[in-house]
Amino acid sequence: MADNFNYISFGNRAWLEDDQAVLEMGRGRMFEHTPTDVEPGLAVLDATALSFLEKLPTFLCSEIDTGPEKPTMLVRFGYIRNTRAEKKTVSTDFTTQVNFGEVEFSSVEGARDAFGIVTSQVYRTHWAVRPGDYRDILVRLAKLAPREQEAVERLLRGPQGQGAEPPPHRKNKIGEAGSVEAFLKILFDEEKRPETETFYRGHEDATFELTPSLLRKWPNGSWKFMPSEDRLCKEVLIAHHEEFHADQYCFDRLVRMQHYGLPTRLLDISGNPLVALFFACHSKKELMEKNGEVIIFRIKQGKVKYFDSDTVSCLANLSNLTHGQKSQIDLSKDVADFNDQDAVRKLLHHIKAEKSYFEDCIKPDDLGSVVCVKAKRTNSRIKSQSGAFLLFGHEATLPEGGNEGIEVARITVTNKAHILGQLDAININVTTVYPSIDQTTVHLRDEHLLQPVD
Repeated sequence: MADNFNYISFGNRAWLEDDQAVLEMGRGRMFEHTPTDVEPGLAVLDATALSFLEKLPTFLCSEIDTGPEKPTMLVRFGYIRNTRAEKKTVSTDFTTQVNFGEVEFSSVEGARDAFGIVTSQVYRTHWAVRPGDYRDILVRLAKLAPREQEAVERLLRGPQGQGAEPPPHRKNKIGEAGSVEAFLKILFDEEKRPETETFYRGHEDATFELTPSLLRKWPNGSWKFMPSEDRLCKEVLIAHHEEFHADQYCFDRLVRMQHYGLPTRLLDISGNPLVALFFACHSKKELMEKNGEVIIFRIKQGKVKYFDSDTVSCLANLSNLTHGQKSQIDLSKDVADFNDQDAVRKLLHHIKAEKSYFEDCIKPDDLGSVVCVKAKRTNSRIKSQSGAFLLFGHEATLPEGGNEGIEVARITVTNKAHILGQLDAININVTTVYPSIDQTTVHLRDEHLLQPVD
């Protein structure tokens, strides 16, 4: 018996008109609201992931219509076959087993509870893999649509689906290091990649996600911060406008916000592998015995941008759009239709505010990409850490194994205390990596602490 199900939702009700339907979902909407222990194994959308999806019972629903009376949704139950993953979209053939038609709920919360999902899902076009017993959902829906009671009972008396385990996370691990020497040997043994630049990132816990703070989720797959992106940025600008007065571009402001700890769509990376190794080892006390990880990014030169890049302006200015506006952007459209969308025209307005010469044309492929950006070294931390950033575009993700422009590999890090001692001997420590007076004083205090005298 499957303990997961597909929940596929469309704002366009035409997708639910036929018993045999060909569905198409933008890749950026795939696996929204999917638990974080399931999503990484699916993100690559390889043959294993597609096979798993086709084993799951599937609910095909419309976005909720709150209407003048009680809220309603169109609901079908069935299965999917012939699922294909393209560059921009995922398409599949859906066959209906039970057509519940227009289902009336007592409230929006009632619709949410019927499927065991979160409230925002009923308003959103997306494809989620959700935990739960599909049979319980069928029984609840049959009570709301009694005309389908017999069909549901007949279906539940028939053969039940076999359990399907989600694909495991696949990480490209190239070695394990318990010393600086072992770490450097792994790097030196790696074959050089022509026409690429290499960057690094350290995680104190090897289970941490490769995701910017803005785009991180709770374990059940719901967002932590993303729907509030524009408000977060505006509130900090209101409170500390003078801090951002010299910033020329929206990207510059995001870098400064990231520096002060605001969740942004930036992911810090470094050009210095030993700095990344320091971050993999410099842990909270409770994580010192856990393995860390250094992630290696080999990035094609075309994916490496500078702070004044037009592509960077497009991606950074997404932070000025509301969640509702961003939700209206459809990356699957061709260039002309894409730029005719109201939300894209609003984005152009923000871009032109910093670049008046910018042409009225944004490429959807660019807006949905992940790019590496070399920032201005405006603060001591960026200088000391040889800092750069991965900037995530609209509905962009970076699979565990990377994508066509960014190759990702990993080194497991053990024996953290020993490595920190080695790094300190070559002057890589809190003082040099975090060159602020508060970090320097703490480091000096700990270094010169005298032990009690007997």
